[in-house]
Amino acid sequence: MWHLLHGVKSLPKKYNPARHRNAFFYHYSEELDDELQPSKWYERAYPKLVKSAHILKNVDRIDGRLTNIEDCSTFIDDQIDQEMQTFKSLARAFIGAPSLQQALRKATSSAPAIPNACFGKPNERESLTLNSLTKVCDFLNVSAQQRKSVRLRICPQVTQHHIWRGVLEEILNNLKSEMGALHCHPLTARLQMGDQIISSCVCFLAESAYSSSESDSPSWMRLASTRVADSPPSRKWGDILEMFDDLIKCLRPEKRLTDHVTKLEAMREGLYQIKEVLVERDIGYREARHQERLVQKKLTQTLGHSSKCLFTLLLYYLYGSVRDVEVEVCGGVYGRGSGSFCLCIGKVLTSDGEKMLWNGIKQLDRALGLFKFVWESAGMKGMLELQGHVWCMRAEERTLTYRGNVFFVHGIKF
Repeated sequence: MWHLLHGVKSLPKKYNPARHRNAFFYHYSEELDDELQPSKWYERAYPKLVKSAHILKNVDRIDGRLTNIEDCSTFIDDQIDQEMQTFKSLARAFIGAPSLQQALRKATSSAPAIPNACFGKPNERESLTLNSLTKVCDFLNVSAQQRKSVRLRICPQVTQHHIWRGVLEEILNNLKSEMGALHCHPLTARLQMGDQIISSCVCFLAESAYSSSESDSPSWMRLASTRVADSPPSRKWGDILEMFDDLIKCLRPEKRLTDHVTKLEAMREGLYQIKEVLVERDIGYREARHQERLVQKKLTQTLGHSSKCLFTLLLYYLYGSVRDVEVEVCGGVYGRGSGSFCLCIGKVLTSDGEKMLWNGIKQLDRALGLFKFVWESAGMKGMLELQGHVWCMRAEERTLTYRGNVFFVHGIKF
């Protein structure tokens, strides 16, 4: 990832890129030679940032995948992915530049004041992947007692049967789609086996929801059991648990499917808790409701606060998606006095084109909504104002509002 800095003679002889990686960008003042002042570093690195932005025009990372903003298509390209990592890391260093910090203070001066301009400290410009309630609560400084309240409040909501089934189907469909995008023709033996297991899982979920004799009517709509002597034996959630185990073993070596395998592992935790619950077909309304309540009860009782399974259910409950929420510039929560607080997070974009900009704002809004939901579920004291900050190459400073939240657009200039 260091080829963008080719020609920038700011690295000391003792610098070891394998050891420090992104730390150079966050702590550049400690890594620079005495002969090279920070202003010189920015001056020499800026053309590399501009070049990288040009290469990545109309491309962004959404839900962990490279996306062409123009047509919303996703693709896999290791070189572009590396280029994106370099651009984001280098841009975060520029956010800490004195000139950009001054512009940030000026741009937010008309907003309700916060003690100090955010994103000034290196740790406020780091990225953050929200993949558990624990990370969200750590960020918001939620106490242990309040975390218990969060779990007790959200569990009954997110463990509803239709949420549970929806998450399983979403994960399997996303995985199947990603496997199709790998462009392996013919498919490797592992991918072929994985595809067969996914199909079996999808069939399991479909068959447990619909009757073969009345395929147009969900089983819970029938008033009485229609089971006959030669009906197939009852199945349990443990059957699909075994399929998930085999699928994880099959796909774990595929590095490009790591995120999907992680989600399978998260849901396996929940499947293990309900493995003895029956999943029957051709049953009446009362029997079906009893099975659904058992699923909800067991998941509510057993999924802990730090559970990745619980967090995945929460994401689907809030947004209909199972992808982890990524925050590129983590910012922080700042006290404003009188018991009120301001939460600031940010994102870096290659340009301020309309599609690019609004896609970035929607991603930030998703993260802000998650923070707000947990804040309110924890019963935190004080009002929480939400702010999103977007940095784009050479953009003009302006303010936008989306779904009641304020978003500041900043330009990266030198």
